[in-house]
Amino acid sequence: MKDRPSLLLAALTPTELREFFPEPLLGHLRSLVADCRFLDPTGLSADAFATELFETNPDILVGCWKTPRLPEALPQRLAYVCYLTGSVKRLLTRAHLERGLLVTNWGSSISRTVAEAALFHILACLRNASHWAVAMHQPGVASWKNGLTDARSLFCRSVGIHGFGPVARELVTLLKPWHCRVRVCAPDVTPDLAAAHGVEPTPALETLFAENEIIVELAPLIPCTTGIVTEQLLRLIRPGGVFVNVGRGAVVDEAALLRIAREGQIRIGLDVYTHEPLPADSGFRALPSVNLTPHTGGPTIDRYPDAGAFAVQNLRAHVEGRMPEAIVTPEIYDHST
Repeated sequence: MKDRPSLLLAALTPTELREFFPEPLLGHLRSLVADCRFLDPTGLSADAFATELFETNPDILVGCWKTPRLPEALPQRLAYVCYLTGSVKRLLTRAHLERGLLVTNWGSSISRTVAEAALFHILACLRNASHWAVAMHQPGVASWKNGLTDARSLFCRSVGIHGFGPVARELVTLLKPWHCRVRVCAPDVTPDLAAAHGVEPTPALETLFAENEIIVELAPLIPCTTGIVTEQLLRLIRPGGVFVNVGRGAVVDEAALLRIAREGQIRIGLDVYTHEPLPADSGFRALPSVNLTPHTGGPTIDRYPDAGAFAVQNLRAHVEGRMPEAIVTPEIYDHST
């Protein structure tokens, strides 16, 4: 039987440690193993981090955004990497997984906050919030309602969702009070899965974009989805419709989206972009029909402890010899951004 893990190294900046593990979570983390050590990776090169890693030789590594990339060869005892955030591609290679390294990420622990961001953009677009956020702070006739700036309601709208991962499923739950008809388009949506979530499967993207008043982009960014939302698809959205992207920017032909945005026939909500930060001279910035946020979909800073609590849950499972959740397999690695 494998020895119980005894040494955990958390390679986190002080800010990451404070935001993900406020008390009592930090106490729970410390209590899981006999020796819990903390390394501030600020300013550490990958080589310097590798040296620290081999000298410590931990059973478990807890990592986050600022943790340097792992060396190809790992310390002898390191068996589990508990990554506090999403994609691990910046941290490690597929070969690490193939050689048996156990890796988890934040899984669906932050999905509800991203879904909340999608709902925010939907409502902001329907209510023309971007226009009023500027106009109501300026004097003159443009600062009051007129026929060109009518607000619209979400109640009883038809919503099409591209992608059906954890965020999309949380969004379906959030939409229930508005009695929306929800259709989804994703390769893994079976009739039984759709029925379980109260949505309608739509096999073709053309149908999804043409037959719904609101489109929410939540497909993962992988080679087959890069640029999949073309100008042809975007022009299928009916005038007065809404397009929201809180998934990945490069899924959409952004130049085509900007051309359509300038025409002003649909309202657009964006939290993600092909190039981030959004360039200062981006044409989207000048358009009052476009609601913009700077990739703050989730988790919000007050919900980082959700991911911390999920990590503690996974770490406890591993220490007790149980299988943690949200394991990053080679296949999941291939399909992550």
